[in-house]
Amino acid sequence: MNNLMQGMIDWIEEHLFDDFSLKNLGENMGYSPYYCSFTFHRMAGISIKRYRALRKIYLAAIELEKTQQKTIDIAFKYGFSSQEAFSRAFKTTFGINPNAFRKNPSPLQSYVKLNINGEKGGFMMDISQKLKIENLQNKMNEQFDKDILNILNGQMMYEEFSNHELMGKSDYVPFNEAMCSNDTCYPIFSDEFNQLRALGHEVSLQDYENITINSLKPLFVKQYKCIVLWFGEDMFCQMNLLTMLAYLGQINYSGKVFFHLVNELTYDVEEIEVMPEGYKEIYQQVLIQHQLPNVQVLPVTYQGIKLYLEYLKEENEITIYIKKHLKMSQGELLKNLFHLFPNYGLGDTQYLKMIKKIKEQNKLI
Repeated sequence: MNNLMQGMIDWIEEHLFDDFSLKNLGENMGYSPYYCSFTFHRMAGISIKRYRALRKIYLAAIELEKTQQKTIDIAFKYGFSSQEAFSRAFKTTFGINPNAFRKNPSPLQSYVKLNINGEKGGFMMDISQKLKIENLQNKMNEQFDKDILNILNGQMMYEEFSNHELMGKSDYVPFNEAMCSNDTCYPIFSDEFNQLRALGHEVSLQDYENITINSLKPLFVKQYKCIVLWFGEDMFCQMNLLTMLAYLGQINYSGKVFFHLVNELTYDVEEIEVMPEGYKEIYQQVLIQHQLPNVQVLPVTYQGIKLYLEYLKEENEITIYIKKHLKMSQGELLKNLFHLFPNYGLGDTQYLKMIKKIKEQNKLI
């Protein structure tokens, strides 16, 4: 079955710019069009139509950034009937129109070709990127005389950077949270916030403070000229990034803030300066009121927010996939969830909680 699925993915990618036909796909695979469509949706968690749409809009964004082709030519190349249709689809996906993105390229969430046999492991820094990260740090040190705090997304990234001594003599701390899960409140890191987050994570307040709050102590007690936020592109990381930017806005931080996007597929790093002002309102709109922000945010953050709002739904692409595969062993199901839904960035804890809830609802526990 995996070979059939990978064969379909390969064929779809080879014909991504063609007029798509389920009939032609079926003939090439040796199965009926319906069976191909059903199998793809069952194994990938999304329809062929949505997979093609996501791949094309992502590749179109790369061409906007990397080439000088006219926007209308890119629109036609990727199957859009007009430049207006392309602009609507682009803004729906990234929260910004194509021309504005081309004038000021900003980080995007990757949507690469599916690999049905792929596996998602922990965060492992590619040593080939070590020099680039060190160069970024050297540039920061020259500008701010080492008066810099690096905030890394989670303990695994923190330990990986620490093991490879990537931060030099600059201070660095982990943000050990999963803001995409459980309720939250404002102000951030207030007593009410800490108690609510501890309750959601099902740990004592003392444990939560030891794991999350104490790790951030330099942020609370020292004044830095520059703060660098190292976060990945997935939904999990982006909700953590949003929270940290909101906190900096909450305390009216006046220094420089840089977002270093760590692409966990290539382990490349993209740098952009950000302004924390306004993010406390965005935090409240997204993570408390559960709605899209009414102002423009970075495309990668916009994509993360849309995934987060999808994730909150009782019926979403992940829960639908789990319900269709409850007979699968837990280990196999987890492996599939990791490599089919990498853009969510969820870990064992989140997936196991979802699986348990669905099994209880289906009276399988």
